[in-house]
Amino acid sequence: MATEAKYSIIREVGRGSYGVVYEAIVNQTRSKVAVKRMHCNVPENVELALQEFWALQSIQRQHENVIQLEECILQNGQVFQPISHRYRKSDSHLLLIETCLKGRRCMDPKSACFLWFVMEFCDGGNMNEYLLSRSPDAQLNNSFMRQLSSAVAFLHRNQIVHRDLKSDNILISHSRGSPIVKVADFGLSKVCQGKGNVNQHRFSSACGSNFYMAPEVWEGHYTAKADIFALGIIFWAMVERITFRDGDTEKELLGTYICQGKDLIPLGEALLENPNMKLQIPLKNKKSMPDDLCKLLHDMLAFNPKERLDAFQLEVRIRQISYGKKRQRSVS
Repeated sequence: MATEAKYSIIREVGRGSYGVVYEAIVNQTRSKVAVKRMHCNVPENVELALQEFWALQSIQRQHENVIQLEECILQNGQVFQPISHRYRKSDSHLLLIETCLKGRRCMDPKSACFLWFVMEFCDGGNMNEYLLSRSPDAQLNNSFMRQLSSAVAFLHRNQIVHRDLKSDNILISHSRGSPIVKVADFGLSKVCQGKGNVNQHRFSSACGSNFYMAPEVWEGHYTAKADIFALGIIFWAMVERITFRDGDTEKELLGTYICQGKDLIPLGEALLENPNMKLQIPLKNKKSMPDDLCKLLHDMLAFNPKERLDAFQLEVRIRQISYGKKRQRSVS
């Protein structure tokens, strides 16, 4: 990839509207990494690349459930320029802004301008594929819920709102034996300026994936609590294996919804139309979900954001639920 051939691309592992992800190796150590290439040829792509860069760079210490950025490289034509490294914090992102947002070369279709993100490699694919290829497991679900709650609380403490949480954007790593979830894809994230409670910051641009969007996101007036609604959709779908088929990709995805005839309506949109609608939790089997988990999901999916848990309350509550915990054997 670079002139020094620091990395070698092995294969493509994922492709989206804004970038391509490859499996690669570090030639010197032979260790695996994931490399995400984003084409900075139009302002929209540049904005997504910068949002991901700012989010991953702003984290002062790593969390095991958040994808780790190894380094970021700016490519202009045949020139590759490292602009950040996880061991070297600097203000070099100013160069990136000037070059990509204001530089004419990036707007010239004849000049290749890419941003390469080198990140830790996750060998288990995304959470959606991982769970749907296995039988339901309450202990695994509990572990994933705890890990994800911890990751989102960490992000919110660091003033980062993800804004596109879904099972496809959560990766699985087996580097330590048992599966570890990694929150990834920060292209739609926002780093809130200043200190204080992240839930005080207001957003107006509706973004994310329809089936995971909170009611207030559809309206265009929301806070970091929209991330909690998305997690509630993921948790509910994970526990009961509720899926839908994506109309664009035809992939089966974990997610909850409301049926209106033959149409599947995103839960957030349905709640916006009918705020008094009572959610049927559990949806399939009452035995699959203890009362405390049922109550937790209701509190995560509350229509009114003021009545919804924040990430810090969720982190505490998730450790108290009985679902998925090993029962202690009584000693006679």
